[in-house]
Amino acid sequence: MSDPIHGTVVDVAGAGVLLRGPSGSGKSDLALRLIDRGAVLIADDQVLLRAGSRGIVATAPDRIYGLIEVRGIGVVSIPAAKFSLVKLVVDLVTHEDVPRLPEPEAIEIVGVSVPRISLHAFDIATPVKIELALKYPDQVGDDRPADERRQRR
Repeated sequence: MSDPIHGTVVDVAGAGVLLRGPSGSGKSDLALRLIDRGAVLIADDQVLLRAGSRGIVATAPDRIYGLIEVRGIGVVSIPAAKFSLVKLVVDLVTHEDVPRLPEPEAIEIVGVSVPRISLHAFDIATPVKIELALKYPDQVGDDRPADERRQRR
């Protein structure tokens, strides 16, 4: 098991999403909005990551399992899952630093490659953008003209 990293992980419909960014970038706030949409907390603030047979396994350190910091409220105990397989890394950036049409990108963590995107935590559509990136991973960064894209139904 690796040392804890600074980040937050939620499980969105069976896919772990690792939210990374400096303190105050909105990791916990975004996690709360995803949880409100049906996601489940894995770990807030500190995350343990290890390579498993099916990908990157994320868990919370025992001392913070089921806890999330809610700015203005305090540390709150909420339902949580023990682990999730990380399928997406979201680096939280300023609104101005979100690329309009990003290139497909991946990052290697604990020896496993995983897709990475940059989003602003406080944009109202960010939870939906994360869900779309998980649902249509092959379209992230796809800048082909509409007539060249395959139709999804």
